Amino acid sequence: MSQSNIKSVRASEIELKEKVVAIKRVAKVVKGGRRFSFSAIVVVGDGNGVVGYGLGKANEVTDAITKGIDDAKKNLVKVPILKGTVPHEQIGKYSGGFVLIKPASPGTGVIAGGAMRAVFESAGVHNVLAKSKGSSNPHNVVKATFDALLKLRDPFTVAKDRGIALSNVFNG
Repeated sequence: MSQSNIKSVRASEIELKEKVVAIKRVAKVVKGGRRFSFSAIVVVGDGNGVVGYGLGKANEVTDAITKGIDDAKKNLVKVPILKGTVPHEQIGKYSGGFVLIKPASPGTGVIAGGAMRAVFESAGVHNVLAKSKGSSNPHNVVKATFDALLKLRDPFTVAKDRGIALSNVFNG
């Protein structure tokens, strides 16, 4: 994947909504027993094509979520949304997680699993068909979903790259 394709966005310029995807309690075995800490994966987005994810780890749940939100705000990207859905079908992969996303007609809603649903709702995608294959680990699913979203190209960019009219992109 080329870096020129990815558009970074500044968090200070926009109003973001946070969604906690998963919180996990992890244990470290020490001499006196087990020491517990928490890991939280968080997705933030403005509901208009800007979305990011982050991971926070701390001894308290609230601290882990706060760290995750801060991390997510550092990793914001702009994804193309066309009429409330994704422009075309795409497959995303990260480690053992595979996701398939397809455009859907208006009124369909977000048909996606838990971790993917949070990403689409934060990004502002209102109609999409999505299937998660392989790993159900929320970390892998979120990263695979971002991989698929970053591979998407809107029709205006495709027309400009090919040097053809916008109408010819859809009609051959």
